[in-house]
Amino acid sequence: MTRDQCRAARALLEWTQDRLAEVSSVSKKTIADFEAGKRTPYDRTLADIQRTLETAGLEFIPENGGGAGIRFRERKA
Repeated sequence: MTRDQCRAARALLEWTQDRLAEVSSVSKKTIADFEAGKRTPYDRTLADIQRTLETAGLEFIPENGGGAGIRFRERKA
């Protein structure tokens, strides 16, 4: 997960950094510093953030020549 994906994911969900921090149990400072490019959190912390956003219904698109991205998961009827 990139910092841009993190920001985009929060925007799709209309979540603030405070909300993501609360739901993921990751400090707001860690999230803010990551999104600002000031530091990269531990792998475990990034996994916690990503898992939280995926649980909320998002899917991360890896870098595959077309650029990394984020989208809502396909909803099953």
